[in-house]
Amino acid sequence: MTVTPCEDGPLLVRGPFELMTQDGEPIAPGRETVALCRCGLSAQKPFCDGSHKTAGFRAPSSPRSTPRPAG
Repeated sequence: MTVTPCEDGPLLVRGPFELMTQDGEPIAPGRETVALCRCGLSAQKPFCDGSHKTAGFRAPSSPRSTPRPAG
């Protein structure tokens, strides 16, 4: 499985994966690649419906900085 954060958009999940609710109930993805909402505005959560475009959601596709090792 791979998870790819799209700049200013959703998380793309590709490959074999299981999607579950926080209560452990399965969510049928309906396909092998899904776009998961990252902006919180989708009417089809957890899936992306493109709401991020009209809302002006901004997020990079990579971390802004490299986390420092603990210690």
